[in-house]
Amino acid sequence: TSNTRLYTVLEGVLIRSRSLDDGRRQIVNFMFPGDLIGLQGAFDEPSSHAIEALVDARLCQFRRGDFERLIAQHPSLGYDITWLAAKEETALEGHIVSLGQRNARERVTYLAVWLLERALSTCLASDSNVLALPITQAQIADMLGLSLVHTNRTIRQLEREGLVEWKSRQVCVPDMKRAADFAQFDLENNRPRPFI
Repeated sequence: TSNTRLYTVLEGVLIRSRSLDDGRRQIVNFMFPGDLIGLQGAFDEPSSHAIEALVDARLCQFRRGDFERLIAQHPSLGYDITWLAAKEETALEGHIVSLGQRNARERVTYLAVWLLERALSTCLASDSNVLALPITQAQIADMLGLSLVHTNRTIRQLEREGLVEWKSRQVCVPDMKRAADFAQFDLENNRPRPFI
């Protein structure tokens, strides 16, 4: 069935995922304040994914039927939504490249830098490059297409190398530039994301 609502994340961090019939799950993306949930539903497409909150979250909801009128009355909002959709597509491209081309160490580092950059841009992380977020190793594995054992080994190796420190309730990237260079992640220096 198609969604009847479009949501904006006001607080918290959520996971967007798809599951196969046999229960295997692929985490597709993490959603931060300002991100949209259900944009596909705004165009009468059924939802193909599930959303799960990692921490307590607060959402703002819009009725799908009001979407066209809202954009017509606020054209700059339409631009912001298009910009957000383009940024999500760019993020998804980065995640696809990780799945297809990066080795395990690069994948985990890329994810850590991406999460920290998003958290810094939404004031969820400190300037010391620490993000308090209860992401499990199983969730990291589900995002990166790695086994749980390989994920655990990779996290321990990255910690020894000083690239990423991933504990049960927080991730730290001591040197963002070094980690970004290692994972071939382009650190953003562009305009702030719109908050809808």
